[in-house]
Amino acid sequence: MLMNYAANLLAIETRIAAACDRVGRQRKGVQLLAVSKGQSPQSIRALADEGLLAFGENKVQEAKAKISSCPSQLRWHMIGHLQSNKCRDAVVLFDFIQGVDGLALAQELEKWAQKLGRTKKILLEVNVGGEGSKYGLAPTDVVQTLLRVNDLPHLEVHGLMTIAPYSPDPEHSRGFFRKMAEVKLACENAIGAPLPHLSMGMSGDFEVAIEEGSTLVRIGTALFGARTTPKTLMEHPSNEID
Repeated sequence: MLMNYAANLLAIETRIAAACDRVGRQRKGVQLLAVSKGQSPQSIRALADEGLLAFGENKVQEAKAKISSCPSQLRWHMIGHLQSNKCRDAVVLFDFIQGVDGLALAQELEKWAQKLGRTKKILLEVNVGGEGSKYGLAPTDVVQTLLRVNDLPHLEVHGLMTIAPYSPDPEHSRGFFRKMAEVKLACENAIGAPLPHLSMGMSGDFEVAIEEGSTLVRIGTALFGARTTPKTLMEHPSNEID
């Protein structure tokens, strides 16, 4: 069956706009990031042809294998768990690195950004649900970590990201997203400057995330349909899912 990417994108855009309207936000304040893990360059190109330019990958090796086969104007986000031995490639491949889950990883990214003469935009990952299966900072540790990472000259902290604990009911995520908005505000107060991004919300709960302040939603299956990637290539459950 052929995938109707235009229809999928229109449906998501309509839902994003409606969620913004419900809380008096402007549509331009929410960025749509297509989660393209497990998707072919052809599928990515089909969405790019519909005007979508931002894509997110979970694995450095998968991204490295296919980015060169995708349209050159696309912007790439690393949204999965990043191992320190993949930091050099991540600095080269990605415009934005979400999921920076601690000072040690930030320092490794700083080292490679400095060596390669680049400045890299990052988000700090917060384990808002305190789940043992997920990476990320405890909410109580975010401000202290931000202050340390903010001193690294080749990294720009643009905000926070999180994955809410899974539930089939999107409303279950609301309290976690609301907590993230509070953590973001505490961070802004600590550094005396606004943070542009709060990355939260996926295919199952992005409308609730927008209502609670998300500026960047990460949508995979609702755009691409169910993945056909072999199980051996899928992410570990503790990493980004959609």
